[in-house]
Amino acid sequence: MRIYLAYISVILLWATTPLAIKWSIEGPGFLFGVTARMAIGLACLLLMLVLSGQRLPWHRKALETYLAVAVQIYGSMLAVYWAAQFIPSGWVSVIFGLMPLMTAILAAIWLRERSLTLGNLLAYVFGLGGLWIMFGSALQLGHNAVLGIVGVLVSTFLQAVSAVWIKRIDAKIPALSQVTGGLLLSLSLYLVTWAIFDGHWPTEISPVSLASIIYLGMIATPIGFVLYYYLLLYQNATKVALVTLVSPVMALLLGHAVNHEPLTMKIVTGTLLILGALLMHEFFDRLMSSKQAKRPGNLPK
Repeated sequence: MRIYLAYISVILLWATTPLAIKWSIEGPGFLFGVTARMAIGLACLLLMLVLSGQRLPWHRKALETYLAVAVQIYGSMLAVYWAAQFIPSGWVSVIFGLMPLMTAILAAIWLRERSLTLGNLLAYVFGLGGLWIMFGSALQLGHNAVLGIVGVLVSTFLQAVSAVWIKRIDAKIPALSQVTGGLLLSLSLYLVTWAIFDGHWPTEISPVSLASIIYLGMIATPIGFVLYYYLLLYQNATKVALVTLVSPVMALLLGHAVNHEPLTMKIVTGTLLILGALLMHEFFDRLMSSKQAKRPGNLPK
């Protein structure tokens, strides 16, 4: 039951996070928005760590895990915040739907998981078709929109690398410790990045931007990240990535309804192809195995 509740919570958070990111950077800029979010998130995580009575482990595997987590919290999140300037928020979640496919490839190479099956290969074709259509839509919005898609693809790849790396290390430390250690490392990198490339405190922050930063810092970061890494402790990396199966549709509809983002036939088609790729990735091989097992020649004698 805890696993299912964690899945549902992560899906809801991943569906609302792209729009909150979009709002949080309107005015203060993407570097201030992401740095402020992580600072608030780290304060909340440290409080949770104290209240739970946990202590951060500092052995070699723990340090390697914190570095792997930082690939996602710093590398992946920085890329997606930069990209969110150029594309509608719903697109972020749709493109992140390719994460299970990237994770499956990396898991096959790095973890020796049997994830490159016929169903998965067909899923890659569908996923690339959907991505191609999304690129066509981006060209209509301008050059910056194409850059935004590339940025989200980089972010998705880095998150897949982080997830598979954590599974490979297999440090077996609590999710709360993983996120806190990774965020301690990431926040220092964010502060240096902000100081070098921006370094200016925003003169004015709208109530919507401020509320979005607080939501991302106090809820999406401590709760969303901890639940995500909790799932990674008990599920394989590819299965955890399947939370992106539901969240893209919710994010698209939310962005269209609340932020008046475009929802054209091309966007819908590209989204359906990517979701179809995820469904094929998850169920095609199971269906084929089930049919093969039911053949008369395969029945027990």
